[in-house]
Amino acid sequence: MAYRSKVAIVFLLGFFLDLINMFIASVAFPTMAVAFHSSAPALAWVSNGYIAGMTLVIPFSALITRRLGAKRLFILSLTLFCVAATAAGMSDSLNHLIFWRVLQGAGGGLLIPVGQALAWQQFKPHERAGLSTAVMLVALLAPACAPALGGVLIQFFHWRWIFFAPLPLAVITLLLACLWLKNETAPPGPARLLHFPLLSDPLLRFSMLVYLCVPGIFIGVNVVGLFYLQSVAKMTPAATGALMLPWSLASFIAISATGKYFNRLGPRPLIITGGLLQAAGIAGLTTVSAATPESLTIALFVLMGAGGSLCSSTAQSTAFLNVAFEEMPDASALWNFNRQLSFFLGATLLALILSTLQQVFTPTQAWHGVFILSSVITLLPIMSALRLNNHQVLMHLHKETS
Repeated sequence: MAYRSKVAIVFLLGFFLDLINMFIASVAFPTMAVAFHSSAPALAWVSNGYIAGMTLVIPFSALITRRLGAKRLFILSLTLFCVAATAAGMSDSLNHLIFWRVLQGAGGGLLIPVGQALAWQQFKPHERAGLSTAVMLVALLAPACAPALGGVLIQFFHWRWIFFAPLPLAVITLLLACLWLKNETAPPGPARLLHFPLLSDPLLRFSMLVYLCVPGIFIGVNVVGLFYLQSVAKMTPAATGALMLPWSLASFIAISATGKYFNRLGPRPLIITGGLLQAAGIAGLTTVSAATPESLTIALFVLMGAGGSLCSSTAQSTAFLNVAFEEMPDASALWNFNRQLSFFLGATLLALILSTLQQVFTPTQAWHGVFILSSVITLLPIMSALRLNNHQVLMHLHKETS
């Protein structure tokens, strides 16, 4: 097996571990509430603590990579991840559990930017669309698997097993990293935190804007929309949860299409198409009521899944096209910090908008206002896409293939 394939496998396994642990804990909250005699807001920190640990450590990834080297840092991060996961599963209080989850998130938070930088350095720009497709498919698979796995573990074993169960995969990833990754010299360059001058690269800046306005906004729409569909459209919790199945299928098709057509079409037409599809799906939620056929609601989630994933996978493929080899750790840290920030800001912004509108309008009107504003924000990257030199991007990609 080629070395770059081994690097990609190790990165994707680390990425999968990270995402699994972001989504697996919430299904155990009712059981934990009984075990720790705790409220739902307090238990939310079991997940929020992990995300906080990830977000806080990402800006340091490039700095530590330059000090220790990518292989050593990846191994140390996985070791911290495994130790903290074991301790979390053995915790005898909620405070201890949250503490270990923060440390687990810190270990997991370094796996993504370090692994991504290492993997992207092994592939030429025209080859990265395929790697981006694999990344996005893992990002789609993990949220779908995590709640189901957690539910089985809780039903047949114990809530502690949601922290123990990923450990075998983490150990396998650790062994593969030890065996497969080379002890390469740390990349040259000054040790620093987030290197904002990289934002002068129009492709990286454009891709980060796409993430803020499209997948970030969808996270917020999904949270607000589920409340709307249950309270106004009178859908059951099971029916609203099932809407993510057609969303996932549409996302899979869109991600696959990006991998196939990115090098032929460039980012502009894909971003424009994806933005229009997601904006239409979000705006269409204003038409949903208790009398709306379920098929229409499903169609709206298909539009959001196809459009959002077309944009996010295209942004992932575009972001690092102009980034030099030695700058990849800094670019990866900046990119992943923006990704985490987009999810946080999307949910927070829409919740704030909803709360503000509810003070002036009826609840239904307030939700409709949120959906309309969300669709407008989703369209913002299209303006940047129209100004993007798509021909230059295609020339760069074709030059790499020759």
